[in-house]
Amino acid sequence: MKKIMFLIMLVSPAVLMAQGFQLGVKGGVNVSNYTGGNLDTKSLIGFHVGGLMSFKLGNNVALQPEVLFSSQGAKYEQADQEENLTVSYINLPVLLKLKTNSGFFIEAGPQVGFKVGEDADVPNQTIENFANDLDLSVAGGLGYHSRSGFGISGRYIAGLSKVGDFNGNSIDPDFRNSVLQFSVFYTLFNNK
Repeated sequence: MKKIMFLIMLVSPAVLMAQGFQLGVKGGVNVSNYTGGNLDTKSLIGFHVGGLMSFKLGNNVALQPEVLFSSQGAKYEQADQEENLTVSYINLPVLLKLKTNSGFFIEAGPQVGFKVGEDADVPNQTIENFANDLDLSVAGGLGYHSRSGFGISGRYIAGLSKVGDFNGNSIDPDFRNSVLQFSVFYTLFNNK
């Protein structure tokens, strides 16, 4: 049985590569804010880092699931106080990519995020849990992927589910994530 499992583990990567499989890493900058609700916020600079897989579905079409750690949120201002409302997520986007032969692509798809931490102290408010544990979004973007494996991309992520998970005295918790994401990435198995 161990030999069979070893053989499957040995052959599986070759099968995946033969079908147009790519494996990569990516990272970059987030420019995030909240939309909706009655929070008076400004954009917050954060980051994202993680990995991706790309499965070729045709000559110019691919399905690309990713796993990204992402720091998002907004700057909240009230009177003379300013606080960073930062929420950290493990985001799982699954994007359909349409590629040109020259390397340019557009991408779109759903994303689910799981909260892994938050640092959100709203001035003059007592809030125990600022953000929901689950965040649903849609993403769309464009970019360039070279034959050597290096690439750049820009993506907009629009929240579908509300971020807030609290009963605020004067704050409406019905606001959503809005994130501009700029990435650099590198993939392996590019000639398959």
